[in-house]
Amino acid sequence: MIVEDEESICNELSKLLENNNYEPIVLKDFSNALNEILKVSPDLILLDINIPFINGKVLLQSLRKNSNIPVIMVTSINSETSEALSISYGADDYITKPYNPTILLLRIGAVLKRTMTNYDTKNVLTYKNLKFDITKGTIKKDNIEITLTKNEIIIFAYLLNHQNKIVTRDELMTAIWDTADYINDNALTVNINRLRNKLKAIGFEKAIDTRKKMGYILL
Repeated sequence: MIVEDEESICNELSKLLENNNYEPIVLKDFSNALNEILKVSPDLILLDINIPFINGKVLLQSLRKNSNIPVIMVTSINSETSEALSISYGADDYITKPYNPTILLLRIGAVLKRTMTNYDTKNVLTYKNLKFDITKGTIKKDNIEITLTKNEIIIFAYLLNHQNKIVTRDELMTAIWDTADYINDNALTVNINRLRNKLKAIGFEKAIDTRKKMGYILL
C-alpha cells in the first residue's frame, strides 16, 4: 500500500511496483487512514511523513498499536533524527526522496523476505518464565502481555536461539535487513534499546547484555 498524497509520486511508485510483479494499492482516504490500512491489511506499506490530516509518524505509532504490518518510510525528510524516531516508532526501514528505484526495490524485497522460518523454531518459545509468541508478536509474563514490532520479534528470536552466546551487530543487522550495508548503524541500537525497555517492563531488566566491541548476549 502506498500512503502518499502527491499524485505524480503515487503513479511513479505504482508503475515501478507493477513492473516488478507487485500489486500496489494507493490510499485515497487520508482522513480515515488507519482504518483503511487495517481494512486492506497489505503485506507492506510505503509511508510518507508529510500527508494530509495526520503526520506519517503519528499514523505509524497508531498502526503499531494494532498491527505489525511492515512499514518503509519513503520521505523527503533527510534527517538522522527523523530516521531514528521513525525506527523507534516501529518503521522497518527508511529511505529518502529522490530515491534510487533499484535500492527501493531491494529494500522492499528484503523486508518481505523476513520470515521466522529462518530461525527453525516453534511458534511459542520460553525464556525463563516468559512466553514469546512469534505468531502473535507478543511477550507475556503472568497476565502482562506486550506487543513487539517486527524488528523486535526478529532480534529477540535470534538472540533466544543463540542464548548465552555473543551475537554480533552485523549478524543482527543481516537478520533484520538482510544486509549490514542498507541501514544506519544507529537503527539497530534504537531497536535493541526499545526491546530492552519492553523486557524491563515485565521484570527482565538485564536480559540483554552488551559486550563491548563484540555484540550482544541474551543471559
